[in-house]
Amino acid sequence: MLVDDFRVESPNVVYTDEAITSTYNYASTALSRDDAGQWVVRPTSTQYQFRVDRRVPKLGVMLVGLGGNNGTTVAAGILANKHGITWMTKDGLRKPNYWGSLTQAATLRVGNYEGEEVFTPFKSLLPMADPNDWVLGGWDISGLNMAEAMERARVLDFELQKQLVPYMRDMVPLPGIYDPAFIAANQEARADNVIKGTRQQQLDTVRAQIRAFKADSGVDKVVILWTANTERYAQVAEGLNDTAEALLASIAADEPEVSPSTLYATAAVLEGVPFVNGSPQNTFVPGLIELAVSRGVLIGGDDFKSGQTKMKSVLVDFLVGAGLKPTSIVSYNHLGNNDGMNLSAPQTFRSKEISKSNVVDDMVASNSLLYEPGEHPDHVVVIKYVPYVGDSKRALDEYTSEIFLGGTNTIVLHNTCEDSLLAAPIIIDLVTLAELIGRIELRRDGEPAFHGFHPVAVLLSYLTKAPLVPQGTPVVNALSKQRAMLENIMRACVGLPPDSNMMMEFKC
Repeated sequence: MLVDDFRVESPNVVYTDEAITSTYNYASTALSRDDAGQWVVRPTSTQYQFRVDRRVPKLGVMLVGLGGNNGTTVAAGILANKHGITWMTKDGLRKPNYWGSLTQAATLRVGNYEGEEVFTPFKSLLPMADPNDWVLGGWDISGLNMAEAMERARVLDFELQKQLVPYMRDMVPLPGIYDPAFIAANQEARADNVIKGTRQQQLDTVRAQIRAFKADSGVDKVVILWTANTERYAQVAEGLNDTAEALLASIAADEPEVSPSTLYATAAVLEGVPFVNGSPQNTFVPGLIELAVSRGVLIGGDDFKSGQTKMKSVLVDFLVGAGLKPTSIVSYNHLGNNDGMNLSAPQTFRSKEISKSNVVDDMVASNSLLYEPGEHPDHVVVIKYVPYVGDSKRALDEYTSEIFLGGTNTIVLHNTCEDSLLAAPIIIDLVTLAELIGRIELRRDGEPAFHGFHPVAVLLSYLTKAPLVPQGTPVVNALSKQRAMLENIMRACVGLPPDSNMMMEFKC
């Protein structure tokens, strides 16, 4: 059963026109060792108050890489949904939807009614910005208008493209920052719409573009997301980008190791605008993280988790949780879109290889009955560029595990992914949640005032391959744990307990 709208009635929840305020007891455990070396686990309970601003702002969304496959697909999808555009294919009439989006197309359980489980849309739990109401803008190093860029991407059915052209041909990306030292040389032909000047001048230009977009569009709030080319890793060094002061000085000195993505993120932080990185490079160098934390500006990333890696974060969690020991994981991909072309360069592929390879680490570390200290499965990632397949990425995976009494088990998967059609809903989720997180405040028992979450947005982990977390925070990659974290914190905001799946009401 699905309920679209509900209200929590509890002495711990207060609704006003402006906010939802809840009091929540967070149950956890504390571990210690006694004098004899025995481990002791003590249940703990900490009271929190959450306050969610119910006033959803008019939201502006600026995409870096607006004219790329992902950017045009996001814009086309929003416009198709907003205007109710339908189109014919050889399989019949198609209608627009937001399938693949956690916030727009997924549900969560709120209880049961007369023996039937009751679910609600994820977006009904807390007030969220509707993508149909967003104002879109952004940057691209290619000057094609969005209708031309959509045609170049070869993602959408032609009949849909024809109907979208009137809405997209007047949308032209702002000039973007182009540095050939950070992406593949094969991208040079697209770079006809670039911001000239030193890094400081480029930073100042981007900041002015953000302010102008906000003023001209009349939006209340802006979120910026990087969906442009994967960059190579930038060097991290003392005095270069290890502190906020060093990073800003390096930008002023036009240091060549400051990447375009770091410049965009720095501009966003200085303008007080949330920034999400959808690619695997190390955009968030230590100095940028320090700058964001000091200014209380949300940052999140890294790298969209859409196809092969999402499957891996489910399957390895299942295998290790079942007491099986993955010993070899081999992942092969080929794709033919511009992302694949850019990744054909070794330096940019290395960034992607790192984000894809680390996804199993926490699951392996969770079971030392299976793995000795320092032991890790063989894990290989291969990506090849095959122009003919376009945006239809092929992923092949082989998982070999040791099982009972020296046996082995091998699972082989073949996954054909429409790359941008999987990524676009994730972009919508990342933007939606980044905006929502900015309207949630909390305080722990004893704290005098409400405050926001830590600026490094761990709540976005479900959507990213390599979750960015504050220093000292465990990195969780298991997909079910990531979703449970996000869902349960949102439930706490309206005074609902975590969904434990115990269902004790049916067991007595």
